[in-house]
Formats: sequence, structure tokens, C-alpha cells
Amino acid sequence: MKAITANRLIDGEVVFWKAGAWVEGFGDAQLFDDDQAAEVETAVATGKAQSTVIVDPYAIDLAPVDGGLAPVSYRERIRALGPTNEPTHGKQAVGGAVIEALRHAHGAARSTGRVDLIRRK
Repeated sequence: MKAITANRLIDGEVVFWKAGAWVEGFGDAQLFDDDQAAEVETAVATGKAQSTVIVDPYAIDLAPVDGGLAPVSYRERIRALGPTNEPTHGKQAVGGAVIEALRHAHGAARSTGRVDLIRRK
């Protein structure tokens, strides 16, 4: 399972791809099955063409956790939750099932989507 993420250019906010638009919440992100590689590449290419809207779109790997899905990469879980300095700041302040699943996810593996992006540069 994969999702696509980037940073919004105007304010640096972490955003996620959803059916042709960028949304702020990880729980609202469009999910792609592993057999949808062509759709993922198309969405990333569309994001890269929006250079005045977002910066550096790439796919992230997701894994099942208690209560839903979470990014495999620790870095991506932090990006989905918001700043780590205080639990009442950022996206984590909203709460809910998606946030709790992210908070309780374990592991620190790297996202293969990000590794592929780094290799291409």
C-alpha cells in the first residue's frame, strides 16, 4: 500500500494526494495498492508538474497497524503527525483514530519510494 506526499509551497505544510488534489490530513490521502504502480507514477508526475503549488512529491510505503495504516518510515509518521515538540500542536492535536494509529505505529524502516527518489537525483 502506498500514499503520495509533498510539501505545500506557500507554507511548507505536509500534504497528501487525493484524487487530483492535495489534502492536509493523512487520513484523507488516496491509497494505492502495490499493483497500481502506474497510477502512483502518474500522480507523482502530476504533482511534479504543479511546481507553483507543491514541492518534492513522492510515494511513501504504508503498513497495517492496529487501527488502520501508517507510513513504514518513522520520518513519514512524524510528517503525518506534525511537529513533535508538543502533542497539542500540528495535526496530532486533531486526534481521532488515524492519529492514534500513527502514534502507536512501530519500526523505523525507510520508505522505498523515498529511496528511489534519492537514487534518481
